[in-house]
Amino acid sequence: MTLTHILLIVLTVAGVVSVVFLVRLLIQLRTTAGEAEKTLAEVRVLVQNLTELDLEVKARVEELRDTLQVSRTAAVGLSEATIMQVTSKLLPAPVRFLPFVLPVARFAVRQMKKRKDKNHVD
Repeated sequence: MTLTHILLIVLTVAGVVSVVFLVRLLIQLRTTAGEAEKTLAEVRVLVQNLTELDLEVKARVEELRDTLQVSRTAAVGLSEATIMQVTSKLLPAPVRFLPFVLPVARFAVRQMKKRKDKNHVD
């Protein structure tokens, strides 16, 4: 056996190993592509389900928005009625007008101070 024969055997073995590796690689790629197609089909179904769910959630949110608006209106009316009942039954008449009288009194005191300071300066 000569060096040429040994080199030819080594190259033949390397070629066979390379071909076997490429064949296995192509088989694996085909399997992966098949699984990817199955996964893509499942993803499409899931996206469709998600779209339907999104539409249903939006419809329910709209229904809840209307219900909340009615509830809010009822709560405001109830709180106003409660405030009127409490103020008319529990608080004496002068205390009821206190929120209106205090700002007017504060304004009057400030005006008097301004006039007093103006008279002292002159």
